[in-house]
Amino acid sequence: MEKTELTAWAQEMRQVFRAETVSQFVLFGNINDLVPVPGPDGTMFLPLEEYLSQVLFEPFDVVIGFDRGRGFQLLKGGEHFFSYLRTFDKFHGTSFAAGGGADGAKSLDAPGMLPRQPAQALELIDRFINQVVARRRNAKLPGPDSVAVVLDYANFIVPRGESLYLAGDIGANLIRILNWAEDPAITGANVVTCLLAENLLDLNEQVVNSSYSAKVRIPLPDQGGIAQFVAALAAGEPEFARLAEVDIAALSAKLVGLSRVAVKNIVLRALRNGERITQKYLGRLRKENIEKEALGRLEFIESKRTLDDVAGHAEAKQWLRQDAQLIRRNVVNALPMGYLFTGRIGTGKTYLVQCFAGECGVPFVEMKNFREKWVGATEGNLEKIFSILHALGQVVVFVDEADQATGRRGGGDGDSGLSGRIYGMLAREMAETANRGKIIWIFATSRPDLLEVDLKRQGRLDVHIPLFPPVGETDKQELFLAMAKKLGLDLAPADLPTLSFAQPVSGNELEGLLVRAIRQYELQPETGRKPLPEVLRQVAQEFRPSAHTGRLDLMDLLAVKECTDQRFLPERFAMLDPAEVDRRIAGLSASS
Repeated sequence: MEKTELTAWAQEMRQVFRAETVSQFVLFGNINDLVPVPGPDGTMFLPLEEYLSQVLFEPFDVVIGFDRGRGFQLLKGGEHFFSYLRTFDKFHGTSFAAGGGADGAKSLDAPGMLPRQPAQALELIDRFINQVVARRRNAKLPGPDSVAVVLDYANFIVPRGESLYLAGDIGANLIRILNWAEDPAITGANVVTCLLAENLLDLNEQVVNSSYSAKVRIPLPDQGGIAQFVAALAAGEPEFARLAEVDIAALSAKLVGLSRVAVKNIVLRALRNGERITQKYLGRLRKENIEKEALGRLEFIESKRTLDDVAGHAEAKQWLRQDAQLIRRNVVNALPMGYLFTGRIGTGKTYLVQCFAGECGVPFVEMKNFREKWVGATEGNLEKIFSILHALGQVVVFVDEADQATGRRGGGDGDSGLSGRIYGMLAREMAETANRGKIIWIFATSRPDLLEVDLKRQGRLDVHIPLFPPVGETDKQELFLAMAKKLGLDLAPADLPTLSFAQPVSGNELEGLLVRAIRQYELQPETGRKPLPEVLRQVAQEFRPSAHTGRLDLMDLLAVKECTDQRFLPERFAMLDPAEVDRRIAGLSASS
C-alpha cells in the first residue's frame, strides 16, 4: 500500500511506537466511527478496526483482532497464525487446527470458531507473541517477524473493579495484558498490542494508570472533518443537490458534535425519504443524536426567551447581555470560565439561564443526573459528556442544584469514594484554560456553602451572580406582571393586589398565588362570576408567604458572601461588611 497520510492520533501512535519504549496503546473516545484515509482517487472512510489493520498496521506481518462477542478475527497474515496453531497442536496434543478445538472448532478456515473465552484466547495470543519475540532473537526460527493485536471492547476483558473481584480469569487476563505492556522483550520486538474502549474509565484502573502504555483519545470530527465527509457523501448521492437547502459549510457547522456515522445517518435519512435538508431538520436531528449519544445525560436548552423577559435583576441582566455579545463576537479572552448563580429558592436562577440561552446564539446544554450505581459507570458517563462538550466547539453547560451534583473533595459517606472522583474530574475539566470561551460553565445553587471552594474559585467559576427577591412595591409589581405573562394572563398594573405582608416575595410564590386565583376564578358558577382581578385581590388577602424565613434569609446571606462584584448587591446588603455577613450566617445556621 502506498504511504498514506495518517490522522493526528494515528501519527501520535506511530511516533510513540518508533521510540521503542511503549508498545501498548489504549484507544478511547470516538472509536465506533469512520476514519478518513486520503488517496489519489479521493478520501475513503474506514471503520477503526479496518483502518488499524489496513493502514496503521499495514507493515506488520500479522494483525489479530479479538473481542468476547465475535472471538478471533484474523485481519491480516492469518496463514502465519494457522501455521503456528498446527505446530502448537502437534506439541501439545490439542486440536485447534483441525476438528474439535476448545470450543468445537471444525476448521481454521473459520477463525470465529476458535476460543471465545478471553482466558483461552489470550493464552493463544500470548504464546504467538512469544514466538515472534523468540524469532527476533534467532532469525532461523520459523514464523512472522511482527504482530499487532487489537482487543476490541477491552472493558469486557479487563473491566474496572475492586481487587476483590479480580480473582480467577479476569485477574489472569489483567496480568497478561499488563505483561504485554511491561515486558522489555515484547516492547523491544515488532509487537504492538492495542486495547479499544469507548470510555477510558470503563477499563481496569491498573491498565488506565499504567505508565507502560500510551492512552490515545480519538476525538469526534471537527467542522472541517464533517465538511470533508459530507462532501464525499454528497458526491455519490445525486439527490443531495436537490434536497439540501443549506450548503455543505452551513450543514457541517450545524452538525458539529456528531460522529461521521451519525452525520451519515442524518443525511441519508433525509435523502432516502425525500425530505428536505433544512436548518430546522438538522437542528432537530442533531439534538436527538447528541442527547442519545450522551445517554440522556445532556439535554439541549432551546429558548425563545431573552433577558428582556426577566423581571428585575437589572445589573445581572446587563452583565449577561454584555457577555452574550462577547460570545457572539467570539472574544474568548474576555469571557469568564464560568458563572455561579446563587440566591434563595424561587429567585429565578433557572429561568435566568433559559433567557440567557436565548441571547447567546451558541448551544446551551443542561447536565442531567450522570450518577450510576455500577462501579466506574459514573466516571464513564462524565468522560463521555466531556468528549461531546469538546466536540461542540463552543457551548454553555448548565448544572442545576450544583451542590448536589458535583461531589466533594473527600468523597461522601458510604459511596466508596465516588463523590471525590466526580469532584476531581470536574475540577480538572473546569480549570483547563484552553477551554476559556469554548466551554462555559453555569452552576446554580441556593446553598453555595455546600459547594467545594475549589470548584467555585476564580479560574473555574469567575463570576458569582447573586439573585434576590424584590422588596419594594414597584419591584414586586414588576415580578407579579412577569409571572402573569408567563401564565398567559393579560393583567395591567391596576389589576394587581397590594400584598398584605412586607417581607421579600419570590417569583414562585407569586406564581403560586396567581395559579390559585385562576383556579378559584374557573370554579365560580356561571352566574354572578367575579372578574379575575377581584378574585386575585381576595386570594392575595388569604395568601400566606413561606414560613421558613430563617432558612430563606440564610440563603440570601450566603449569596451575599459569594458575590464577586458589588454592583450585584441591593442597597440593603451592599453596606454589610464580610464580618457582619459571617456573623449573621452563623446565627441563622445555628437556629435552623
